[in-house]
Amino acid sequence: MRPTLRLGTIAGIPVGVHWSALAIMLLLGHGLATGVLPLGAPGGTAAVYWVVAVAVTVLFLGSLLAHELCHAVVARHYGVGVRRITLWLLGGVAELESEPPHARADLLVALAGPAASLGAAAVFGVLAAGVYLAGLWALAWVALAWLALVNAVLAVFNLLPGAPLDGGRVLRAAVWWWRGDRAVAQRVAAYAGMAVSMLLVLGGTLQVVYLHSLSGLWLVLLGWFLLFAAQAEQTDFQVRTAMAGLTVADAMVPPPVCGYVSQRVADFVAVARLHRPADVYPVLTPDGDAAGLVTLAALARATAAQRAEQTLRDLRVPPDRVVVLAPDTPLADVARPVMAARLPALVVSGGVPVGLLSTADLARAADMNSLRRG
Repeated sequence: MRPTLRLGTIAGIPVGVHWSALAIMLLLGHGLATGVLPLGAPGGTAAVYWVVAVAVTVLFLGSLLAHELCHAVVARHYGVGVRRITLWLLGGVAELESEPPHARADLLVALAGPAASLGAAAVFGVLAAGVYLAGLWALAWVALAWLALVNAVLAVFNLLPGAPLDGGRVLRAAVWWWRGDRAVAQRVAAYAGMAVSMLLVLGGTLQVVYLHSLSGLWLVLLGWFLLFAAQAEQTDFQVRTAMAGLTVADAMVPPPVCGYVSQRVADFVAVARLHRPADVYPVLTPDGDAAGLVTLAALARATAAQRAEQTLRDLRVPPDRVVVLAPDTPLADVARPVMAARLPALVVSGGVPVGLLSTADLARAADMNSLRRG
């Protein structure tokens, strides 16, 4: 999931917010300012309620970030890189570059987030109790108590045993440890996630029909989101099964020709015509290192005058906007970023481009792997 708004980096991890999280925060702030806070501490002005509501919303967003950061810290401890953290509708997601190496690591990475939420609930709860017992500002302890309750609910909800929730990861780790097969464990967690999501949809529907409560619509919406996410987990399982044992080197296609950043576009086009056509071509520095990609579409759009005057540096897509892979990376670990990318991935070994990897290459490699296994 790509963030809508980038907040910065923490410990080298890019952190961003998806538009759905921003929408939920606006609704949450409105609900606090017009409902929760006035009911819990009546007598204040609308301006005060809104100021406190904004502060509480920011603190809640911070607790969500702490939840995901704990996932990331434990993942890094076990040698798993973290691509980014994105806060979104259902809380947040820490995108890992690969899977935990064993069941114990998988379990601890999964439990780190709920543990952080429970820790936040305890801290806010103690602060709320202290403010209440000291007889201080009523609005403060109501806000702190709400933060404690919501973080506790978040921790418990995340421990429901179904993917993509943390509880689904716990279930996956347990089945992985028991059966010794990670693929089977992921399938079990995905099916459990579908069951949990359907129960949420059913519960929300019954709440709307029999209790005439529109709040049940939130359960229905949440259930559908989880159902789609669980189905994505199942798809991921199928992809991993089809690509088992393969590396990027098994699926990549050698580039037909490479260009140089200082090469005139017209000169490169003249060379490229002599080779098989490709959607993208690697671009190199004068030392032969990867400098990005140039697309066939960009070459075709350039006018004759532009081709004569411009170099590939002017048309290339720089490396920071390209998925760059190592040839020995397990193919299943890179399937998602490759399929999500607009351009084929650039495979680099020792700084030198050695291949290209597109979605079509992934599918072909998976199909051939299935044929080999019979």
